[in-house]
Amino acid sequence: MKILMLAIVVIAIFFLWSQRSEAAAVPKIADTAPDFNLSDQNGKMRKLSDYSGQWVVLYFYPKDDTPGCTKEACSFRDDLASLEKLGAKVIGVSIDDNDSHAKFAAKYHLPFPLLADKDGSVAEAYGALNNLFVIKLAKRYTFLINPSGKIAKTYSSVDTSRHSQEIIDDLKKMAN
Repeated sequence: MKILMLAIVVIAIFFLWSQRSEAAAVPKIADTAPDFNLSDQNGKMRKLSDYSGQWVVLYFYPKDDTPGCTKEACSFRDDLASLEKLGAKVIGVSIDDNDSHAKFAAKYHLPFPLLADKDGSVAEAYGALNNLFVIKLAKRYTFLINPSGKIAKTYSSVDTSRHSQEIIDDLKKMAN
């Protein structure tokens, strides 16, 4: 019985690892950022190309109204004036649906678009999808996209309490 359980665990680990290795690669700096066409919390369709000529902070997050995601979203909200002064627009993306995004945005007064990537295709295009078979979640990744639509910086290890300030600092450096 123990051998059977061990075999099941080994097979499960191998299967999870193989699924993870098939995920799309994270775009590299200077790569063209993958475009998207997703609806926000208000049902408005948003495309990356709509933001041409502007800096874009495209942040992926796992789940609406969870502690880390709330802290990150509220930090972006609180720092939005500083980010916009530097010419950046903030866009959040998760696998949650429009209704969930609308409730989350209303509860925390989030003034920027939260995009519903229900099938995970955009997160996958950015290498930011955790596909655990029946559960898909976006990884907590952020992409700073320059005004010409190229990846300027990737953040794959995010401290939610200081992430927006880190982006502000990086934008200031890139502007000089």
